[in-house]
Amino acid sequence: MRTKLVAGNWKMHGSLATNAGLLQAVRDGTTGKAEVAVCVPYPYLAQARAVLEGSAVAWGAQDVSEHAQGAFTGEVSGAMLVDFGCRFVLVGHSERRSFYGDTDALVAAKFAAAQTAGLIPVLCVGESLAEREAGVTGEVVTRQIDAVLANSGAGAFARAVVAYEPVWAIGTGRTASPQQAQEVHALIRARFARDSADVATGLRVLYGGSVKAGNAAELFGQPDIDGGLIGGASLVAADFLAICAAA
Repeated sequence: MRTKLVAGNWKMHGSLATNAGLLQAVRDGTTGKAEVAVCVPYPYLAQARAVLEGSAVAWGAQDVSEHAQGAFTGEVSGAMLVDFGCRFVLVGHSERRSFYGDTDALVAAKFAAAQTAGLIPVLCVGESLAEREAGVTGEVVTRQIDAVLANSGAGAFARAVVAYEPVWAIGTGRTASPQQAQEVHALIRARFARDSADVATGLRVLYGGSVKAGNAAELFGQPDIDGGLIGGASLVAADFLAICAAA
């Protein structure tokens, strides 16, 4: 059975003062068999490491450069993230794709760069509301995955995580029903099974999109949903820990 993973994505939130209490509460309150991680903004990686090191909670970043080093002002390499003890990094989050022009090809390059540095990439995929209503969810998600498979191969996903985030459900209060989420998660697993049954079986596929304490257990109870990528609820310790407990 795949170990559940619950990862908190803090987006561009936080301060040294507010983080201190939140990180400590998550550290102290994390129990059970689920794996827990928090992905914090770059400036707070040192603080996350200081509070979480030696605990059951891992930490990571929300993006990574496709370049290992060089004249790329403002970028952060995978090696730099490893210096701060990061284990995970998000690649291809819908906000990076929508607001900053991260194409499928760029996401594939970031995925490869993360793995080269020794990080576990969390590949984010998902469709917009217009794409959902047009009935092309499967085509969109498969295209996003195929770009990474073409660049890195199926074997790379033995050391990666996939997160399905329906864009229309991120921060909107709308949530895919457990049945809708399971349908796409099953599609994702089936896509990997075409290349490697072993990878498909072991792959953890997370759901991200307005997961709350009240709906987490039903979502995580679906056969192909292996945890969650949690946005707003990860900023409130009690809510995040309730979601972790549901996993």
